[in-house]
Amino acid sequence: MEDITVQELKQKLDAGEQFVFIDVREPWEYEEFNLGAQLIPLGDLVNRAWELEAHKNDEIVVHCKSGGRSGMAKQLLTAQGFTKVRNTLGGVLEWKATFGK
Repeated sequence: MEDITVQELKQKLDAGEQFVFIDVREPWEYEEFNLGAQLIPLGDLVNRAWELEAHKNDEIVVHCKSGGRSGMAKQLLTAQGFTKVRNTLGGVLEWKATFGK
C-alpha cells in the first residue's frame, strides 16, 4: 500500500478516522515525544505481530523518527500477510518540521 505523508496523517488524526497507528521507536523516544500511537518497538515487532492479527486487512500506519525503522516494520508486516500497511514518510522529524510540535 502507498506510504503516507505527515500532512495526510494529520488529516486522518484530526478527522478521527479509524486505523491502527503504531510507533516503532524505543520507549525513551516515545516518552520524549509521541503522536498517540501504540508503542511496539521495531525489535519487538516480530514477537508481537500476533497482537495485530485481528487487523490483517485494516489500514495500519507505522511511524518512527525518520521513516527508516517504520519502513522495515512495513516490510515485516507485509511479509506476514498484512495487506494495508503504510509508512509515515519522514517520521517524527518531518512532523516536527511541518507542524512544529
